[in-house]
Amino acid sequence: MESFRYLKSIKLIREEVPTFDRYPFTIPSIRTLDELHLDRDVTFIVGENGMGKSTLLESIAVALGFNPEGGSLNLQFSTYDSHSELDQYLRIVRAPKKPDDGYFLRAESFYNVATQISKLDEDPFGPPIIDSYGGTSLHEQSHGEAFFSTFMNRFHGNGIYILDEPEAALSPLRQMAMLTRIHELIRQNSQFIIATHSPILMAYPSSTIIELCEDGMRKRDLEEVGHYRIMQQFFNDHERMIHHLLKDE
Repeated sequence: MESFRYLKSIKLIREEVPTFDRYPFTIPSIRTLDELHLDRDVTFIVGENGMGKSTLLESIAVALGFNPEGGSLNLQFSTYDSHSELDQYLRIVRAPKKPDDGYFLRAESFYNVATQISKLDEDPFGPPIIDSYGGTSLHEQSHGEAFFSTFMNRFHGNGIYILDEPEAALSPLRQMAMLTRIHELIRQNSQFIIATHSPILMAYPSSTIIELCEDGMRKRDLEEVGHYRIMQQFFNDHERMIHHLLKDE
C-alpha cells in the first residue's frame, strides 16, 4: 500500500525561542524537542499526564491552521483563548502532495465544536453542516456517540487527522471499531497524529509510538510503553494489584 504522508516532520525553531524558562518550553518533551519525524501513516504521542501531549498536538494543529478548540479548517471560532505560543516556533515540513480533508478532534473542547455547528446550522441558507456528521445533532447524542459519529461520518479520506485522546469517551469495543476506521482511512490516503492513553489504539500496526517522558521523547515499541505494561500487569494478576492498591497502611 502506497504511503500518503502529508507531513514529514515537526521542527522546533530553537534559536527563536525567547526563553526556555517559561511555559510551555519548561515541559521536558518541549524543552528537548529538536525534530519529530513523522515517518509512518500513524504517529502516536503517548505518556503520563502533564508530559505535554495535548500541548504539542494543539500546537501542531494550530500551526496547520486548525482552530485550537478543534474542528475542520473551515470551522473558525473562539470560546476561550487558552492555547500556548508553541505553534509560533514550530516549522512544519510538508510533503509535496496536499490533503483534501483535515480535522482536529480533541476531547476536552468537543462540546464547543458541537455548539458552534448548531449555531451555524441556524442559518437557513445552505446545507446543514450536521449532515456531514451523520445528520443527528451532536448535542442529542451521548458524548461517546457524538465522538464516534464524527469519526465515522465527517472524516472523508485523503486527509490529515489530528486526534487528542479520542478514546476519552469511547468504550473498548468502540476503540476497536475506531482502529478499523483508521485502517480504512489510511487505505484512502490519510495520515494520523494521535495523542492517546489507549493501548488498544496504540496497537495499530506499522505505526510510530513516541513516548513523552521526564527526559524528553523516546520512540517505543508497544510492549515498552508504560500504559501497555501497566494494563498487562493488571489483567495478568488483577487480584494481586488490587490487594496492593487497597491494602490498609
